[in-house]
Amino acid sequence: SFSIRTLLRSKEPQISQVGLRFHRCVLGPELLSDFSFLTCAALCAQVCKLYRFQTEDHRWLLVREQMSETPLSFSLPKHLLSKLIQEHTDRVQEVKELGDLSPHWDGLRHDVISHCHHLIGCYQETLAELDKLSASSCFKSSSSKSDRHLQFVPTNLHSQRMEVTDPDCVWYDVITFGAPADHHQAFKHGGLTRLLSKHTNPSSVIYSQDESSRARELLASVAQLQPQVFGLSEELLAVSLEVNPFSHQTHQFVHALKDELVRSALLAIHDQHMATCDSSHAHSNGLICENTAANQEGPASSGQQDSEYDEEEWDRVWANVAKSLNCIIAMVDRLDCPQEVTSPELLDVNSQNIGDLFLCFAVPSAPPEQLLPLVLTLRDCVREAVTKARAAMTFVVLQGALSATVNLGSPHVVQRRHAVFSQALSAVVFGFMLKLHESLKDPQFLLQLHSVGILVQLEGLLSTYGDELGMLEDMEQSVTDLRGAAFTTVYSFIVRSPPIRGRFVVEVPLPPETFSSLPRELKDGCLIRVDAVLFNIGINQQQSLAERFGDVSLQDRLNQQSFERLKAYSACFLSDGIQSLPDLLSSLDSSLEARRRKNVEVLWIAAMVCRQVNGVRLTSCKSAKDRTAMSVTLEQCLLLQQRHKLSQQSFSSALDSMRRSRQPSGLRSPWPLQCLAPKAPRWHLYPVAFLLVTSHLLVLWLILSLVILLAKYQ
Repeated sequence: SFSIRTLLRSKEPQISQVGLRFHRCVLGPELLSDFSFLTCAALCAQVCKLYRFQTEDHRWLLVREQMSETPLSFSLPKHLLSKLIQEHTDRVQEVKELGDLSPHWDGLRHDVISHCHHLIGCYQETLAELDKLSASSCFKSSSSKSDRHLQFVPTNLHSQRMEVTDPDCVWYDVITFGAPADHHQAFKHGGLTRLLSKHTNPSSVIYSQDESSRARELLASVAQLQPQVFGLSEELLAVSLEVNPFSHQTHQFVHALKDELVRSALLAIHDQHMATCDSSHAHSNGLICENTAANQEGPASSGQQDSEYDEEEWDRVWANVAKSLNCIIAMVDRLDCPQEVTSPELLDVNSQNIGDLFLCFAVPSAPPEQLLPLVLTLRDCVREAVTKARAAMTFVVLQGALSATVNLGSPHVVQRRHAVFSQALSAVVFGFMLKLHESLKDPQFLLQLHSVGILVQLEGLLSTYGDELGMLEDMEQSVTDLRGAAFTTVYSFIVRSPPIRGRFVVEVPLPPETFSSLPRELKDGCLIRVDAVLFNIGINQQQSLAERFGDVSLQDRLNQQSFERLKAYSACFLSDGIQSLPDLLSSLDSSLEARRRKNVEVLWIAAMVCRQVNGVRLTSCKSAKDRTAMSVTLEQCLLLQQRHKLSQQSFSSALDSMRRSRQPSGLRSPWPLQCLAPKAPRWHLYPVAFLLVTSHLLVLWLILSLVILLAKYQ
């Protein structure tokens, strides 16, 4: 143990390191009195180092550098795998419950089921292996990044925390991890961006998970209400029931059908069928089996009627049910009160399908048998509406299942996408938990969470050449999927690895005293949206080749898109204390437009903007070792210089000390300390020089041979 106050009073003139031995241990609450219970649950196996640096005004900065692993490396992928297994199991059950389908759609259903069963088997095997490995470790080293059973686990995941006492304590966190990529499947055919583009069909209809859920609910409602309406209509004919219960159930039925999703699905079925007929003159079966009424009047019927499909047809179908009900109510009123005439406002009939029903008002009171044609017409209208609604919602459910499985390509592509998302999500959850702990007493930050969400800025150091181009494509897709994620806080006495509810909502449990201090919106379960951006600048020798002979368009596109998202987020971020934010965004825009080689200024400015808006910072390269260590240490020294007045004379020594401290962990870089971006390599010039020399020797040999031959024959 040592006293921080004693260290600050020291007057040693030179920069010195107060060294702590590197140690790895699982820290409990009794060892970290300055950390909350939440942080202790997220950190393990810490490596600490203390430094003392001199400022421009000859004060001393005490800097504590701490690198920590996290149990989230394994626990969160295990939770995600469990939810994916449950999700695919539910999807199999959903498509099985669709009933009889035409041969075409039944074949697609079989494809979905086979696809899901393959993924379920793979994920169950992976989950079993992770259960075994997590019992003895919470860390995946870079040497294991190609392990098949560790696809979902982030590589070399650490928190890099710099704690500066000047004299108040300030924390700066960066999460470092290997770029989220599937090294097991490798990159022979590229990354996810290329793989998914091969299976993208611009004409296919994609339905969200919410729309698929709505479709299943509507199918259940229709299946429940149709027999109730038919049963009550029979009782009405037997004069054993008042009209009110019958009217109530029918109105519920009409309300269930009055959904824009049904109309859009019917139009999508028609458009898809017409495209199929135009391209291949394929079968014109409907969604429902040929021996049912859906095939007779379904949305995929062939002929001239299809080409003239009316978008308002569905509105007339469900409106016919309501109008038929109005006619029955009016007839019942006339039978009960012959002298009383029903108000014409009750009936607003525009459909010719039931125009003959108005004749009932021109005749005097009639016996109950006069209700029979009205009830039969109502049942026909209900049956037609049920047929179309069932076909439409079956289409939505199947298209949703197809878009989540078969339409993405082979199961290996889907598994790759889930794996890289798991790696990225684990790192983001880790960073969010640390950021939440650090800023719990900041009301502006808590307001920001439920109003605009949390910004997540990923800094990539991958080249756009060779395998790393495929890694960058994987990383791009993982960032895109992160934008569909959200956090929510929940009450819990025990801090544990956060469970995942649904697909992209992560619950972060908090201790009672912490949870009670949150704003009402967060305590009520308000979702905290994740806005993820990715800035990438390749800095190694491979990037030199890419810039000279390859293609850097992917990097340029990613950086420009991320800048636009960052600018949009900053516009929503309201804070009176950030006057420099517009200037930083303007500098970032100028730096991007300059298009200089290895322009690491882009990364520095993006990191500054992220810290200004209370975002979560993540840095990664291939394995989160050399390049990542260089970036993090340079950023730390720049923070000390800009925010804590680290002297210019001390900057190089501080950078050297921090980088040298990473040598025991394999993070020491062989590159010069003065430059983050090394010079372009020259080894590719050697073969050119060799070819030039050998070509000259060949010409010389030909000339000598010709001279010798001429001399011989002369």
